[in-house]
Amino acid sequence: MLFNSIDYFIFLPLVFLLYWFVFQKSLKYQNLLMLVASYFFYAWWDWRFLFLLAFSTFLCYYTGLKIDLSENNRRRKTWLYLSVFLNLGFLGIFKYFNFFVESFADLLRIIGFQPHITTLRIILPVGISFYTFHGLSYVFDIYNKKIAPTRNVVDYSLFVGFFPLLVAGPIERATHLLPQIKEKRVFNAALATDGVRQILWGLFKKMVIADNCSGIVNILFADPVHQPGSALALGAVLFAFQIYGDFSGYSDIAIGTARLFGFDLLRNFSYPYFSRDIAEFWRRWHMSLTTWFRDYLYIPLGGSRGTKWQTIRNTFIIFLVSGFWHGANWTFIAWGGLHAVFFLPLLIAGKNRKNLNIVSEKKILPSFREFYQMLITFALATFAWIFFRADSISDALVYIRHIFSKSLFSVPSGFGLIDVYPYLFVMIIVEWLQRSRKHGLQDLPFNRVFRWMIYIVICILCFANLQEEQAFIYFQF
Repeated sequence: MLFNSIDYFIFLPLVFLLYWFVFQKSLKYQNLLMLVASYFFYAWWDWRFLFLLAFSTFLCYYTGLKIDLSENNRRRKTWLYLSVFLNLGFLGIFKYFNFFVESFADLLRIIGFQPHITTLRIILPVGISFYTFHGLSYVFDIYNKKIAPTRNVVDYSLFVGFFPLLVAGPIERATHLLPQIKEKRVFNAALATDGVRQILWGLFKKMVIADNCSGIVNILFADPVHQPGSALALGAVLFAFQIYGDFSGYSDIAIGTARLFGFDLLRNFSYPYFSRDIAEFWRRWHMSLTTWFRDYLYIPLGGSRGTKWQTIRNTFIIFLVSGFWHGANWTFIAWGGLHAVFFLPLLIAGKNRKNLNIVSEKKILPSFREFYQMLITFALATFAWIFFRADSISDALVYIRHIFSKSLFSVPSGFGLIDVYPYLFVMIIVEWLQRSRKHGLQDLPFNRVFRWMIYIVICILCFANLQEEQAFIYFQF
């Protein structure tokens, strides 16, 4: 079920009414209702993969109990490795099997063999990377004795399968979400109202920004050879805004939806295109995944505690694995590798934690230096997005080669730009002015009448785009 569909606009109010007006006196039945609603939400896409979600949930629930009950460290490790192996095994089969087979076949062809390969016709279960990481973080935290396992299977199943975050995050931690599931929740009107505002802003970014950018981006990436360099450069910029509007829009809708039910989810985006360097960009982009890799991969590898070369090695591993997590294609690995290269000078110079504050805090405009830094960081991120969007490494290189042609300085025309530019401008201005807030519509500094005019205009714009439902980009990851 898509957040930007009529189905969801019917589903959400029904669950909300049942949750607060029928089962409000019983935490047990509220959690059971949310679990049933979550599985229904997932089954709406393809009910056949419910078994995979249920299996992954039971596996981590059971191995978590076994790790906690084991008296010696060897047995604890055995249960941990079993959970990791099976979870990553299923993820590998559904997401990476064909990639490894085809890559191995390509390698054999390079050295002179002509193999006959067999691949599987596998449908990638939506959200498998996200709920797998939910479960693994729970098992890791039990093994590291950060939490005790829950013995309530409904509570744990809801932690893994909570429908707002089930298919595209944020990637939650048991230490953060499970206590909220176990505690009695009381309706908070202010929290719910702000949740609706965040949902509305998320819908604007997805349906008005991302979906309008996607048509132009698809045309330009489909045939870069016959497009002027200026149009291709514009296409890369529009894809940067498309993927931001699409994924941060999803996260806003997910977080806002959770607030309607009294839950506080982890923040996933914090205005990343206002970053002054790549290190800051990664502290603000897909924050739940970045911190997941930091806590469960980078730190166990040694983090920054070893020599400079070990720190560089660990950093490259994190970025390459992050790229590979996004998809079974060398383009994603190249995207991760590029960000590692961009990050490297900051790491060597010890400046990777320089920009920790909000840019131009309490100022209307940035300084020239800050503006220049943001522009360079955005340019680097946009260049890397070309590999992320392209179907292959060779396609990405063709696209880049045709950008840097004589036509780069021509004036692009057509491509329905009038339908995109005004909304992009509005989004950038709103988020710049709201960069100290959690989302674009939080605590707008206007009177009630003007605020409601803004909400109504956004609703009209979203409704105008409702007839063309487009799936979220991160559903494929």
